[in-house]
Amino acid sequence: MTQLRTWWCQSSNRPRAAGCLLDSIEGPVVLVGHSYGGMVISKAAAGAGNVKSLVYVAGFAPQAGDSAATLSSKYPGGTLAETLRPVKLPDGNQDMYVAQELYHQQFVADVPEATARIMAATQRPITLAALEEPAEGEQAWQSNPSFFVFGEADKNIPAASQHFMAERAKAEAIVAIDGASHAVFASHPAEVADVILRAGA
Repeated sequence: MTQLRTWWCQSSNRPRAAGCLLDSIEGPVVLVGHSYGGMVISKAAAGAGNVKSLVYVAGFAPQAGDSAATLSSKYPGGTLAETLRPVKLPDGNQDMYVAQELYHQQFVADVPEATARIMAATQRPITLAALEEPAEGEQAWQSNPSFFVFGEADKNIPAASQHFMAERAKAEAIVAIDGASHAVFASHPAEVADVILRAGA
């Protein structure tokens, strides 16, 4: 049996580095991207012959010209912008954090408060430039099978936006979980794992 490896791309703005990593992996690969990680896998896997499929876990699946900001605001229901707090960086960019006191209700309303506090304190910020940068060129979902799993109660990327992206990608599977937050991987790990396994089958 061929061994299937899964690479989880979390929030990052380095699709080129991810593409280099893909080149170093032998055998078929399933790429899984959460949130902005969807932007990363969409670009990194374009033209990569060893990528078997893509899994978007409450993730962005852009086409050329789309940015995370435009996709998250395409439909009403998102409240992320009002919870973000900027931290200036030496290069003039800004890191964007979700205010810790708002993190539970915004990001992960469906997990215990104690868990949410840990997640808030250890969150990885995203740069403002990454949120606003438009995707360019071919995107991997245009030629690779894609699978989508997300929460209907996502306040970062409205469910309507995620349905739109999944339907545009002609997804092999669309799993929308009632009441689930943006951190659907934390609140519904079994369902997310099932989608990943299906993508690798």
